[in-house]
Amino acid sequence: MMGSSVEFACWLLVVSALGKIHTVVGGCLGKCCRGRDLSCFTTDWRMDRVYGTCYCDEGCVRTKDCCFDYFTECPAQDCAVSDWSFWSGCAKPCQPSVRVRVRHIEQQASNSGEPCPRLEQRAGCREYRDHQGRNCGLKSGPALITSMEFGKGRPKHDSYGNPLDPGFCVEFALESRTPHCTVENRPHTHWMRYITEGFKVCVACEPPAMRNNSGSCQGDGQESDKEAVLHWQAVGNPRCSGTWKKIQKTQQCTCPPQHSFVFI
Repeated sequence: MMGSSVEFACWLLVVSALGKIHTVVGGCLGKCCRGRDLSCFTTDWRMDRVYGTCYCDEGCVRTKDCCFDYFTECPAQDCAVSDWSFWSGCAKPCQPSVRVRVRHIEQQASNSGEPCPRLEQRAGCREYRDHQGRNCGLKSGPALITSMEFGKGRPKHDSYGNPLDPGFCVEFALESRTPHCTVENRPHTHWMRYITEGFKVCVACEPPAMRNNSGSCQGDGQESDKEAVLHWQAVGNPRCSGTWKKIQKTQQCTCPPQHSFVFI
């Protein structure tokens, strides 16, 4: 009887020891790895209820050989980014150019979380003063346009703090556009794909593109009749250009967002 008790106690000690070893060795606690890492494995129950070698790396989700507690011990974390910075100045003064804004990674994605989005945006722009602060003295030419989205954030006051003219909107009927508008795939030029013949578009004329002395924007057709064929060019891709006819001048633009632009 004494021998049986001793044997039973020894058996309990063995089971307890095995349980402790299993707790320390098995599962994904403290073993989570990024990417596909074949050295990131242990021995335990897998999620498909098979006991044996299982993994704790991000790739195990795709190969379906994760340990049973992978999603508990290695939860997915999406990438986190900061807000957009302010737009930079144009790269070149007094001519069509590019401006940039950026955001930064605050937390990298892990364990198959959502990857980081694009961290940089570029947009066509044009400065109206040179590096010395002098007016550029822009000459007449085609209307230079960009997406309404990239026209946001323009100054509301002049250099002396005086409020600027709120501007107006011009509606045009698109007559033609070059094929280069439809093949654009750069992030800051996607808007050019929506420029299609026969559609009505709205273009806002507002500071600083508005000329203070005339109250108009370059190429807005203010001095032309409705039958005049006017020329436009997309800032960010000089090969995307075409013609349009002026319909009317209004106080506010009423076109859908994809057909709303702004003079540069």
